[in-house]
Amino acid sequence: MTVDLDRRPMLIALAGAVAISFSPVLYVFSDTNPSTGAFFRMLYALPALALLAYLVRNADTRSSRTRWLAFGAGLVLAPDMLVYHSAMIFIGIGIATLIGNSQVIIVTLASWRMFGEKPNPAILLSLPIVMIGLALISGIADSDPYGEDPVKGVIFGVMGAFFYSFFLIMFRYANKELAPVSSVQFDATAGAALGLLVLGLLPLSSAAIEPLDIQPTWPGHGWLMLLALLCQVGGWLAIAYALPRLPAAHTSFAILLQPVLTLVWGYVILHQDGYSQNQAIGIFLVLAAIISVTLYGSATTVDSSENQEMLAEGDAIE
Repeated sequence: MTVDLDRRPMLIALAGAVAISFSPVLYVFSDTNPSTGAFFRMLYALPALALLAYLVRNADTRSSRTRWLAFGAGLVLAPDMLVYHSAMIFIGIGIATLIGNSQVIIVTLASWRMFGEKPNPAILLSLPIVMIGLALISGIADSDPYGEDPVKGVIFGVMGAFFYSFFLIMFRYANKELAPVSSVQFDATAGAALGLLVLGLLPLSSAAIEPLDIQPTWPGHGWLMLLALLCQVGGWLAIAYALPRLPAAHTSFAILLQPVLTLVWGYVILHQDGYSQNQAIGIFLVLAAIISVTLYGSATTVDSSENQEMLAEGDAIE
């Protein structure tokens, strides 16, 4: 059967992407290390999410197994948040965000295999465009690469892309029952907070990751609170609503709006140096791919016995 692209969930996903595009800027304003910024982003979001989840508790009919899956998705998100915030230090907020969001390639191919969502030509043609765009934005075509330590930045960024991919797939599957998004988001955020607490207390200095500072000072607290409410609560509630209502590839392309806007915010708000002509071309290519998938993308679900058997195995793993 054909999965029709519902414009309303796509627009909500795009709105969520706009909200979370401000997260790198707010993190920079907090002036905290990656472990601290990522952890408090999750911690400060929990009270608001808990209140929202409580208000819709009667509508949450998920099984305990499904709730644990959402919590597990949050645990996968924890290392993504840690390496993503680290990459921003070494290679800048815009490029780090773009590399991390190259998850679109991984998610699209994994969803084809796991969920039987075969992308149509519009999506397939957009994949190489995104790859070329990301390559140009990364600065590999320039003689003087941007970033404090591009090698470490790329390594952390690629690691984040893999963790982010598996988080998106797990999170989408965790809300197949279309439970209230605040409930699912609370479970995932709690898992991420716990994971980041553990990672922040581990001796990771040899990996260029500073330990968690449990007492950040003001105004850092204020910026982290705004980061939590705008991005982790508002932005990701929108993403959480759209994720199970769209093929994973569509949501991933919508989320790619985030790195494009992050580059813009970096220039306008943080007054970063202008990007090269090649990087400007890359931004245009990524944006063109997003528009193409939003307007013309679709996916076909193939109900094969092989796919059903694999999904059943996934249920057993849960």
